[in-house]
Amino acid sequence: MMQTNVSLRPFTTLRAGGAAERFTIVRTHVDLCAALAQAQAAGPVTILGWGSNVLPSDAGVPGLTIRNEARKIEILNDGEVVADSGCGFQELFLKSAQAGLAGLEFAVGIPGTLGGALVSNAGAYRSAISKHLVEIEIVHEGQRKWVRPDWMEFSYRNSVLRRPNPPNAAITRVRLRLETGNPVAIYDAAREFQRQRISKQPPSPSAGSFFKNVEDQAFAESLDQLPVALKAAGVTPAGYLIEAVGLKGNQIGGARVGVRHANFILNVGGASATDIRRLAEKVAKSVFDRFGVQLEEEVLYLGEWSGFRPD
Repeated sequence: MMQTNVSLRPFTTLRAGGAAERFTIVRTHVDLCAALAQAQAAGPVTILGWGSNVLPSDAGVPGLTIRNEARKIEILNDGEVVADSGCGFQELFLKSAQAGLAGLEFAVGIPGTLGGALVSNAGAYRSAISKHLVEIEIVHEGQRKWVRPDWMEFSYRNSVLRRPNPPNAAITRVRLRLETGNPVAIYDAAREFQRQRISKQPPSPSAGSFFKNVEDQAFAESLDQLPVALKAAGVTPAGYLIEAVGLKGNQIGGARVGVRHANFILNVGGASATDIRRLAEKVAKSVFDRFGVQLEEEVLYLGEWSGFRPD
């Protein structure tokens, strides 16, 4: 059923932002493909999964927003998995693990859908979803088709679908291939990843890690206090830089930089999307002024931001 002027706050983990001009929920792969084929010819389309990595503008999101609840997962006999893009990323891991398939242990505790994970090439602990893909089904310019993974132009926490002026396309299903693994080792690794996440993640509403880590070997090696393993990997955690500029606990309106983990921006009570983005801009500017590196958001800004001013 199509609705108009629907608040997106309940549909995002940050619990902030304005309304969708038009809004609908789809619960099957067939319905998702049909909705996309029709909507892509009519105007802007926004796909929303669990809303864990997005911030809708207070001014709203124009066009049609589709809440994707198509969640079917099929485990085939040869280690191949076919999954709808609206399935939970953690649910995909659990069903694969139950079948003795390894490779998605890092997905435990990531609060989002497979589709969202693909758009941002989600990963953790030196792994990423893109390495397991065989084929991706998309609806592009109203046409449904399967494409190779390289169509997505994956890079670190990025793909063609989250860059400026992306193609008029959306992911509907994927085929993955996973390796057979030892069930005990699979669950042990997943439990350790979950333990690490719980120790870092605050309870207040957030989008998870707000900024991407900085991947630059020379920069990492220039930081005297950075752990040796991170220097060797050429990775500088965004949280390390934010803490170094003294912004843990810093607050604008109802938005606050995490104290437990500085790469979280939290909604600690009634934060507007503008509060959150202004705090994010302050964080990025402070890091740039101190270290000369530009932090890039993992979070996607949705909707109408043309009137936004940093302060």
